[in-house]
Amino acid sequence: MPDLLSTLDARGLLQDATAGLAERLHRGPLTSYVGFDPTADSLHVGNLVPVMGAAWLQRFGHTPIILVGGGTGMVGDPSGKRSERPILPVEVIDRNAEAIRRQLEPFLDFGSARNAGRMRNNADWLRKLPLMEFLRDTGKHLTLGFMLQKESVRSRLETGISYTEFSYMIIQAYDFWHLFRAEQCELQIGASDQWGNITAGIELIGKREAKNAYGLVFPLITNTSGVKFGKSEVGNIWLDPVKTSPYQFYQFWINTDDRDVERYLKIFTFLPLEEIAAAMAEHGRDPGKRVAQRLLARDVTTRVHGKEATEEAIQASAALFGGSRRPRDTDALSDMPTRQVSRSNLPGGLSVIELLVASGLASSKADARRGIQGRGFYLNDEPIEAVDLQISEDQLQGPPNSRFVILRKGKKNYVRLVLGP
Repeated sequence: MPDLLSTLDARGLLQDATAGLAERLHRGPLTSYVGFDPTADSLHVGNLVPVMGAAWLQRFGHTPIILVGGGTGMVGDPSGKRSERPILPVEVIDRNAEAIRRQLEPFLDFGSARNAGRMRNNADWLRKLPLMEFLRDTGKHLTLGFMLQKESVRSRLETGISYTEFSYMIIQAYDFWHLFRAEQCELQIGASDQWGNITAGIELIGKREAKNAYGLVFPLITNTSGVKFGKSEVGNIWLDPVKTSPYQFYQFWINTDDRDVERYLKIFTFLPLEEIAAAMAEHGRDPGKRVAQRLLARDVTTRVHGKEATEEAIQASAALFGGSRRPRDTDALSDMPTRQVSRSNLPGGLSVIELLVASGLASSKADARRGIQGRGFYLNDEPIEAVDLQISEDQLQGPPNSRFVILRKGKKNYVRLVLGP
């Protein structure tokens, strides 16, 4: 029967673990925690990797603690950053923390089960921690040499790191120690860029308690082009439906590259590996049907936004791109990236060159011409073949007061361009 670490490894979720963790897991259930600093009022899809890790821990009988960083968020983690994060007002941090808490609830069981998840906010203990007590009882256990060895600090020495951010490692170590004492938490998990912070907590627990604690980290995900996972041409893909609509969220996953889709199915879903292998085999027989991408998009979108919103996103996708020249349901257009341009700002009339530039799909008229010549732009899902094409009123869609065209660049990037007066 597979254990936790072999399951994580088989799904591409295991980056590294501290010595002794496998033996400790073999002895029985433990409590672990993963932290999220409220630097924004929403998590994004890159945050789903440690969330899925916590969910797998719970599925194997362990108890997960989700720690929202209402305290550490006041300092800012230097890990993976080239410059210092802006300091947010406390009221913004608190508002962000509450939003993040709500977003995590669909992924874990916070009910009455023996290993029900727990939600904690480190503002509860960090904001009232006396400075002198902290320096005396915590700071003395982590030497300067130990901290300078950590990549999160070492990588910032040339560009500059404030004492505030330098202290972040000690503060997060204190969190681990506090949860070890208060909630018998023996394991901290997180993305691989948290390794230094996690091992600092293990060091502190060993020094103050003379007991063992453990760490487990997950890989930082990039796509086959080397781009950090969770980014798109419009920025982060957020879990908040106001920031990224369910339709856009679904489209992000449906547009997964064939070279990435099997890996993403393993990492971001709980689907059995046998089912994933079967989906990939079917996908291989006819990649154009995007069977694997549809499975991935449906599964993840349902978990984040619910079944109803997912079905609406699927219907909108079918209405927009179901093979007809024009959408069959213009109400489904509401979630498509939209730009508006006044006709008075189009001196060339409805020139397709000017429309492509106005839509943002082309960076300049020259870029638009090159793209058309390379058959890379589409109008209402038909390839644009002439650089001097003028759009007729017959090619516009929508009601008289908000006529629009649908423009596309390549296979994925759609824009609804609304023509104002």
